[in-house]
Amino acid sequence: MDLVQIHKSIPNKRRLALYPRLVSMFLTLAGAILLWQLATEWWHFPPFILPSPLLVWQRLIEALSNGTLQRNTIVTLYEVLTGLLIGVSIAIVLGYFLAKSKWFERILAPYIIASQSVPIVAIAPLLVIWFGPGILSKILICALIVFFPVLVNTIVGLRSVSDDLRDLMRSLRANHWQMIRYLEIPAALPVLLGGLRIGATLSVIGAVVGEFVGADRGLGFLINAARGRYDTALVFVAVFILILLAMSLYGLVLFAESRLLTWSQKPEEIQNYQRGLPS
Repeated sequence: MDLVQIHKSIPNKRRLALYPRLVSMFLTLAGAILLWQLATEWWHFPPFILPSPLLVWQRLIEALSNGTLQRNTIVTLYEVLTGLLIGVSIAIVLGYFLAKSKWFERILAPYIIASQSVPIVAIAPLLVIWFGPGILSKILICALIVFFPVLVNTIVGLRSVSDDLRDLMRSLRANHWQMIRYLEIPAALPVLLGGLRIGATLSVIGAVVGEFVGADRGLGFLINAARGRYDTALVFVAVFILILLAMSLYGLVLFAESRLLTWSQKPEEIQNYQRGLPS
């Protein structure tokens, strides 16, 4: 098998490898729903304690039909995406300068660590007081909770670049921007995307925390309102939508990794080809 055949066969093998994973996820989800239904029937929990899956499904349809779920989901999604974009952008830029300058890191590191040592639940009320109960305070909370993991991974990724590779680029007379584009960004990208995975899921938490503190829209507000009415089925609906948002963002980062880091992936066929083994 030559390299062209190997390249063509890789996408098909990836799709085939995905099927067992999807089947196992479906079976696990079906088993969890079945246990949930059996628990509500066996112990006879009242709906405000543990609603049945059927009741949660009916509440989902009702929330969709009157538009409540869509309106609040769009607000939370906007807060999450905007906060994620702002937090990641600032973290990458600042992380680059911190990775390049030990002196700059010694000055700012204590303040950055101090800002992260305080739980976001304690900072969120201050941000709501300072910037109001609108969307801006929720965006800032999301950006703040995303900032630190992406910053740390940016610094680690940039500092993991080999000095030999830097010397090689200098010997090829690469300028500053070429060094960044062709060496530092590709070398730091695997670690940076790992931090982005964490940040993508944390951004959802940040939005909900901000909406818990003070909001009149969003999934966090919907959970608070449903909790006050003992509408536990609606609480379950909002929680499941939040899980879906976090998983979707995590999946998007994984998809970006599969596209951006193809150069670092060595499928079994290529390894065998390099070793001279039959495939």
